[in-house]
Amino acid sequence: MNVLQTIILSGLAVAVGMSCTSGQPQGEQVDSAKTLKEAYADKFYVGTALDLGQIKGHNVAALEVVQQQFNSIVAENCMKSENIQPQEGVFFFDDADKFVELGEKNGMHIVGHNLIWHSQAPDWFFVDKHGNDVSREVLTERMRNHIHTIVSRYKGRIHGWDVVNEAILDNGEYRPSKFYEILGEDFIPLAFKFAHQADPEAELYYNDYSTAIPAKRAGIVRLTKKLQDDGIQIDGLGMQEHHGLSHASLEETEKTIIDFANLRVKVMVTEMDISVLPHASPHVGAELADTAAYNESFDPYKEGLPADKMNELGARYVSFFNLYLKHQDKISRVTLWGVGDGDSWKNNWPIEGRTDYPLLFDRHYQPKPFLVDILELAN
Repeated sequence: MNVLQTIILSGLAVAVGMSCTSGQPQGEQVDSAKTLKEAYADKFYVGTALDLGQIKGHNVAALEVVQQQFNSIVAENCMKSENIQPQEGVFFFDDADKFVELGEKNGMHIVGHNLIWHSQAPDWFFVDKHGNDVSREVLTERMRNHIHTIVSRYKGRIHGWDVVNEAILDNGEYRPSKFYEILGEDFIPLAFKFAHQADPEAELYYNDYSTAIPAKRAGIVRLTKKLQDDGIQIDGLGMQEHHGLSHASLEETEKTIIDFANLRVKVMVTEMDISVLPHASPHVGAELADTAAYNESFDPYKEGLPADKMNELGARYVSFFNLYLKHQDKISRVTLWGVGDGDSWKNNWPIEGRTDYPLLFDRHYQPKPFLVDILELAN
């Protein structure tokens, strides 16, 4: 790290570590240090996912980082169907309301996540009072009511919605979810149609993981073209970008960016993190059901991340941000899936109880050494 990098990183650490009652930052170093949202202001939004502790204002340190560094936010869990409509017709908006209010207060780009997803959906959505699958007509009406109720509540306030999440398998075929079993592929255009009816001005996205897998990428391209051919509004495609130190390849990721952009939609990095931990199986993705039992050999950094691994993590992040900058004319947003390492879902998936380091800020919400490199890329 050169002298300039050391100065900038020191300034960042001081700025991030300040409490809201500690007055103005001390010294010229902090004043001259750019934040992520400043460095990338003319390139793309830089966002983060918020958990309940941050949304409710309990985690002050994390909120300071959010306010200083990011200009886009997405709700990690509180807008998913099992949380926002746990029982049919019973909506719980308290947390989602606070999330939107936080974004508005700070002038942020706000993303709603998500409307239709096979996972974290309540059981009642798909069955009648006897436990049997509901008819096409019933499920269609439940989808319509769910989407209309939520999207219309935040009409004009949420800028874009992840309308359908993770509906394509790695082989490019439709996922055999309950939505698909009952409605077939029609559930996807129906979801987009209902969201557009509820807020004609909101952007509508399809979001998925492992988009660098060629067959999956091709399946998403086919889906998008079909929606477009049928006159269904779709404004963007989300690449979740849950990476590891050795996957996904930069070359295939770049192909995905180009293929998605050729569909004349916005391309977004929506859930970025980079795990430093070994994988329990050769399959690498983000399917919540793909879990494994705890084994100490898969949890090697409980006491801290060695310098060589921190350098490797930094190099991976820099390589991906370099790629995003190369295609800044196509990419509208890069969102990290969490604020600090302690917030990350990767500590408990695919193996519960591990210690991972997948984000740009550590467990004390201090910037990692390579953040300065990411800032300097944008100069």
